[in-house]
Amino acid sequence: MRPKLGITLRNMGAASEPGVLVACAAAAEEAGLDDVWVADHVAIPPDAAEGSGGRYLDPLATLAWLAGRTTRIGLGTGVLVVPYRPPLPTAKWVATVQELSGGRLRLGVGVGWMKPEFRALGVPRERRGALTDETLAFLGRCFAGDEVEAHGQRFLFRPRPARPPILVGGAAPQALERAARWGDGWLPMALAPDALRAPAAELAERFAAAGRGRPEVVVMTRLPLAEGAQAEDLVGAYAEAGATHLVHGVRYEVAREFAEEAARLGALREALAAQMSRGSGPTSRTSRWLSPSSVRPKSSTRSRPESPSRSPGIRNQRIP
Repeated sequence: MRPKLGITLRNMGAASEPGVLVACAAAAEEAGLDDVWVADHVAIPPDAAEGSGGRYLDPLATLAWLAGRTTRIGLGTGVLVVPYRPPLPTAKWVATVQELSGGRLRLGVGVGWMKPEFRALGVPRERRGALTDETLAFLGRCFAGDEVEAHGQRFLFRPRPARPPILVGGAAPQALERAARWGDGWLPMALAPDALRAPAAELAERFAAAGRGRPEVVVMTRLPLAEGAQAEDLVGAYAEAGATHLVHGVRYEVAREFAEEAARLGALREALAAQMSRGSGPTSRTSRWLSPSSVRPKSSTRSRPESPSRSPGIRNQRIP
């Protein structure tokens, strides 16, 4: 099965200005991509602000806004740091975005890692695993029925659209345990196909033992789009290792650069779809990999790339 293909959208720094955001989301949708994904930081300290200047848009608010500016493309959090927010407001935000987007939310979740943010929020970092489990359990109850109870008070949870897929970020084994218990799949970051194979198989076994279908395995990575043959082969290797979905991480200074990268990724998606429809060998590798379709974004606002050491998203470290 061909993995779905998504792309990261910068909701930080100058690239998060409204004109740039909407131009990039439109370019991703025009390229035929499956979804766009945003990160989550709430309190960047001054010594970790390179590339963003400390400017981060709230991920759920960003996706709610983009839901009104797009029509088809999926909207993902990569990842929402669950212990940063109380359970009930989180559930309300999630339901609202899912309702307003027509069911396009993909809820990537994680326990978080940045000590200064936990300190600023007054949240005990050592409890981040337990807090995440409590919130995920509460989310499950909210989407299971209209009446919910919290702190001894019953209330109506409406609107109650279909629960979005929950994809648990982080490293094995904790993330796999959490995904099998509360989620619909796993969202690892920067794992090579060989490193993905064993934990993906373990997760599939956990789901099968619970009588559930195949889990989603959404890998945040970076594809060599300028080299069509390599990109195609890498997607195939990820699919063979158990990935159902790949999210291409892109660093861009202006919206036009994002649009070009999205067009390349869209061309890869089309080539893989053609390969699957023929049921034959690899597609021919043509110059279209290096000449993406022209996409004209509305803005050319610049933003410096985030420092790799401060890159947002999921870190493959042991988590509680």
